[in-house]
Amino acid sequence: MADDLERAILLAYDPDAAVDPAVKAQAIAFCDCARREPPSSLLRLCLERLPRASLPDPVRFWLLSALHEAVLSLPPSELPFFLSSLPALASCLSSSPPFIKNKLSQCLSTVITLHYPHSWPTPFVDLLPRLADGPHAVDMFLRLLSSLDDDLLSQDYPRDAAATAAASRVKDAMRMQCVPQIARAWFDVITLYRTSEPSLSASALDVARRYIPWIDIGLVANDVFLQLLFELVESSEEQLRSAAAACLLAIVAKRMDPRPKLALLRSLQFNRLFSRQDSVCSLAHLITGYAVEALECYKRMGSDNVDGSSALELLDEALPSVFYVMQTCQEVDSGNIVEFLSSYVSAMKTPTQKQLVYIGQVLEVVKDQMLYDPAYRSNLDLPDKIGKEEEDEMAESRKDLFALFRSVSRVAPDITLLFMQNLLARAVQSAEMNVEEVEAALSLFYRFGETVSDEAMRTGSGLLGELVPMLLSARFSCHSHRIVALVYLDTITRYMKFVHENTQYIPFALAAFLDERGIHHPHLSVSQRASYLFMRAVKLLKSKLVPFVEQILQSLQDTVARFTTLDWTSKQLKTSGSEDGSYTFEAIGLLIGMEDISPEKQSEYLAALLTPLLQQVDSLIADSKLQNIEESSPRIASVQQTIMAINALSKGFNERLVTTSRPAIGSMFKQTLSVLLQILVVFPNIEPLRNKVTSFLHRMVDILGASILPFLPMALKQLLMDSEPKEMVDFLVLINQLISKFNISIAGMLGDIFPTIVSRVFQLLPSDAFSFDPGYNTEEVRELQELQRVLYTFLHVMATHELSSVLLAPTCREYLNSIIELLLITSCNHKDILVRKQCVQIFVRLIKDWCKKYNGEDKLPGFRNFIIETFATRCCLNSVLDKSFEFRDANTLLLFVEIVGAQKVMYDMFGDEFAVHFVSKGLPAAHCPQDLAEQYYRKLQQDNDTKALRSFYQSLIENLRQQQNGSFVFR
Repeated sequence: MADDLERAILLAYDPDAAVDPAVKAQAIAFCDCARREPPSSLLRLCLERLPRASLPDPVRFWLLSALHEAVLSLPPSELPFFLSSLPALASCLSSSPPFIKNKLSQCLSTVITLHYPHSWPTPFVDLLPRLADGPHAVDMFLRLLSSLDDDLLSQDYPRDAAATAAASRVKDAMRMQCVPQIARAWFDVITLYRTSEPSLSASALDVARRYIPWIDIGLVANDVFLQLLFELVESSEEQLRSAAAACLLAIVAKRMDPRPKLALLRSLQFNRLFSRQDSVCSLAHLITGYAVEALECYKRMGSDNVDGSSALELLDEALPSVFYVMQTCQEVDSGNIVEFLSSYVSAMKTPTQKQLVYIGQVLEVVKDQMLYDPAYRSNLDLPDKIGKEEEDEMAESRKDLFALFRSVSRVAPDITLLFMQNLLARAVQSAEMNVEEVEAALSLFYRFGETVSDEAMRTGSGLLGELVPMLLSARFSCHSHRIVALVYLDTITRYMKFVHENTQYIPFALAAFLDERGIHHPHLSVSQRASYLFMRAVKLLKSKLVPFVEQILQSLQDTVARFTTLDWTSKQLKTSGSEDGSYTFEAIGLLIGMEDISPEKQSEYLAALLTPLLQQVDSLIADSKLQNIEESSPRIASVQQTIMAINALSKGFNERLVTTSRPAIGSMFKQTLSVLLQILVVFPNIEPLRNKVTSFLHRMVDILGASILPFLPMALKQLLMDSEPKEMVDFLVLINQLISKFNISIAGMLGDIFPTIVSRVFQLLPSDAFSFDPGYNTEEVRELQELQRVLYTFLHVMATHELSSVLLAPTCREYLNSIIELLLITSCNHKDILVRKQCVQIFVRLIKDWCKKYNGEDKLPGFRNFIIETFATRCCLNSVLDKSFEFRDANTLLLFVEIVGAQKVMYDMFGDEFAVHFVSKGLPAAHCPQDLAEQYYRKLQQDNDTKALRSFYQSLIENLRQQQNGSFVFR
């Protein structure tokens, strides 16, 4: 069988063999069958075959893998046979490839894990003498220790409870039996082979590094071993230098109490490394690791004792090398060092003069680490895909750097301010500072603004009063670069409160926004950003800008002209983002909409802006009568921008000014509205234009007040034509605004369009209001859900603004039953609890509006009976009994408050007519005991004690649910 097995293994697993797939499948099946032999048989098969010298490597590897499986369930009785075979096995495999030796070491580590020390008490004692046999024996021993660490001892991997217990057992036995001898063996191997077999010495160092965390530190942290390690970290052999440094780092990072740890760090005398800057970069991880541990000792022992001072001395020795590493070494992981520096700055509560010097160096590190790579300069200016990726990566990596910068600003504000002064002065005065350095300087000054108090920002206390004016007048040699221009604009905006209080600097701020540094920058993205930030600055400065309005309008003349004289066929439409124009016009509107501007000038300014914009619209409308204009036409896109510009312009005006103090302005806006409403007639089906006009209508409702009412019938009629769900949502939002603004004043107008609204909405929505399948989250379904939600808001706004009478108008009566039924179903079992609450509030309002107290004549005959017999039972009782009504949910509790409030309103309005029906028919139907029903009646009769009624009703519902064992499900 053995020869057959060997051939099968080669057929199945030899990567160099060209085998027919069917034959390979048979070979794999044969091998799997052999692997299913009992562990004892499999063990003997493997141990008998493995010593053969001519065995191919694929066969040997398969046998070792099978051996590993066998030893996992090896009976103790077979252990002596296995152990007796080890010498021959180790000898024949000593010159095998690494993957064979690794597999053998994995087998041995598994046996040690399972049987050491109880069944196999001397594995290490047996193996240590064999190290004298030469490099192959040493290599095998080191591989065994590494495998044991990987498979069991290391704490770097998650282990289950059994593995953790096994690791503790093995470690305890090794400590008692052989760890000192193993440590001595490491030393001997490292010393013996450092010249002849440096890779073997490096392996011994790596094994020592792995075991240092749990062995006696004195076995390696002694004069002899340390001397060897320090010699090796200065070795010309990179492999040995790195392995020795990692070993020293493990010693440094050993978990210990602070005082022994401090003694250990002191004994290491790391200053011998700090003085050698030629090798510092190759030891970067070791040096920063040492600094981290020294800082941890200082933090744990505090600064007010000798030990703390001693730890601080060690830290002070290390810091210059840490800064050198950060600023000089390319390969170092900056994230770990930034984390260390953040911890260092946080620990220095009241820094000394020496520590302030170090903190200043921290700022230099922050600045250097946040520099863009000059290789991406052109990519960032465009920006192309590479530039955008670089920008995203830098934004992510800067998060920790900015956090560190803020910490330094809090601990040492004066040092930070002085640093910023020097940095900005160099950026402004030196023509040699490149794009990356200027961008970093501005970004830091922007972040510095986050740490400045409002008071300091306004007054410009200290150096801030010099830095902000310097910034406002700055013109960098690289200002044309996109990233410099953008951060410059953001930074001056951050300090605009200073300008607000120090108005002598307003001309400088305006120049920065309006010249080639801002709105007139050659980069479109910069120009657009400048427009937005300028609008924000205008909002802040507002009346302080009155003396500069003429100058500002003059500066913006060419920008405005782009939107009033745009060539229909030009590519500007594709390249001039609409937001650019919107923000510019909003800023202008804010400026000219102030009452500080004289009425004559205000009218002049507004007419000069509106007239050419409206001419574009008139031209489009006139041309549409001569030719068919498609939605994709550039002219349509241009008019969209025109409407947006007019809309943005109007944001600077308020209702009082437009309708009362300066009605001439109101007349201009009404004329504008009249022109724009024609678009709805001429282009009823072009959705983008329709949306822009609707948005403008919203704005005109706000500023024209009641004078807009004559324009509304035509506008609303046009907007209702052929409305799809999305348009219907926008329409209802507009109606809700009108109702909220004008209340009962638009009752007649609403009565005229209400039937059309309801019929269209019911036509669009599914017949079952709750038929939306949650599995279908399509755009169409989302639009219908939004329409449904806005419909309930519309009915709620009507009910709460004294317009419920519209529902009773003769033209609306045919839809009344459908609306009431929809509200009832929704109030009982809509999935959105807040929508249910809204519907209950609508019913409460209708009860108050349509029913007279007790036996008076109701506005809607039969509505009283519906409320008492149907709404009260289905919504106020049955829906609450349903197991889906979850009292622990906050929104559900709000709904419950409304439901109890509705019962109180029904009792106030209907008296015993409601109470007797609810107590004698509703509660008994839910199997409510008579005594609880009577208690409910008494609670209901108590005046103005809704809270007590609510508390009792909740306990009543919970009792009824318990009686029903949660089986009641309301549908």
